[in-house]
Amino acid sequence: MCPSESGRSRRLPRSAGPSCGSNRVKIIMTQQTAAVLIQAWWRGTLVRRTLLHAALRAWIIQCWWRQKLAGLLERRRRATLELYARKERAAVKLQSWVRMWRVRLRYCRLLHAARIIQAYWRWRSCHTRGFLRGHYDMKENQMNLEFEISLGSQACRVQQRISLPIKE
Repeated sequence: MCPSESGRSRRLPRSAGPSCGSNRVKIIMTQQTAAVLIQAWWRGTLVRRTLLHAALRAWIIQCWWRQKLAGLLERRRRATLELYARKERAAVKLQSWVRMWRVRLRYCRLLHAARIIQAYWRWRSCHTRGFLRGHYDMKENQMNLEFEISLGSQACRVQQRISLPIKE
């Protein structure tokens, strides 16, 4: 049985020489057995090299694939984050608008109430304390004055034309 057929690699014992003892057997290889051994070794080397190259190629493909998956995952994560940020900004803007609307509504109510109070007090002050209203007109060398004085329920209207001395 030759070494390539058994499936195991056998070590051949070295020749010990005459002083070592006579119980060792000297193995003599024929040229054909040596050729078979070398061919088996070479085929094993080729198979191991092919397997190593295949494993390296598989590793390169796996690295490439992991890189692509990581990029895809990063793009998905970024898109999800941008969508979340966009929704968050929209919600904040909507809340801001609602708060602004409510404050404006309250301000308008207070302004309306203030106008009602002011109108009441103006009416009251006109009827209780009186007021003075008037205007004037300038024409050539005359000044027309018109006054209205109101004290409570009484009103007095004054109209007067005053001539102005103009030096020529």
